[in-house]
Amino acid sequence: MAHISLKGNPVETVGTLPANGSEAPFFCLVKTDLSEAGPADFAGKRLVLNIFPSLDTSVCASSVRRFNQEAASLDNTVVLCISADLPFAQSRFCETEGLKNVVSLSVFRSPEFGRDYGVTIATGPLKGLLSRAVVIIDADGIVRYSEQVPEIVEEPDYSAALKVLV
Repeated sequence: MAHISLKGNPVETVGTLPANGSEAPFFCLVKTDLSEAGPADFAGKRLVLNIFPSLDTSVCASSVRRFNQEAASLDNTVVLCISADLPFAQSRFCETEGLKNVVSLSVFRSPEFGRDYGVTIATGPLKGLLSRAVVIIDADGIVRYSEQVPEIVEEPDYSAALKVLV
């Protein structure tokens, strides 16, 4: 269980992020067209899992924009923006923002994702949503970087995450 905070107030998650060097847990999430996507759909690619509570917050929206701009331009890399937002809202956000270099995925059919990646918020007002985290998985399905952002209203360490990809 990770101990993080929301505006300074303690919050806990259901577990911890996968360890660096471990095999990434399987996932099956919903794309904006309501089809499902999992690791096989991105075989041979490096994955940036940008995990966050909701696109309806400024910090979450900023992380999607930033990863769209920076990580998506890297070779052999796919940025997956993962939240509990419904696919319709994810699609609307990306269209409005002109974001074409990220893949939005919803956990609304797959609560096990939050458990398997240790990011479901277990306490506090955001209980049931995902915490803010970044997980980078190499082309062989191995976790190479993970960051559980300690304060939900802060952005992840983009430099540290992107350094793994260069």
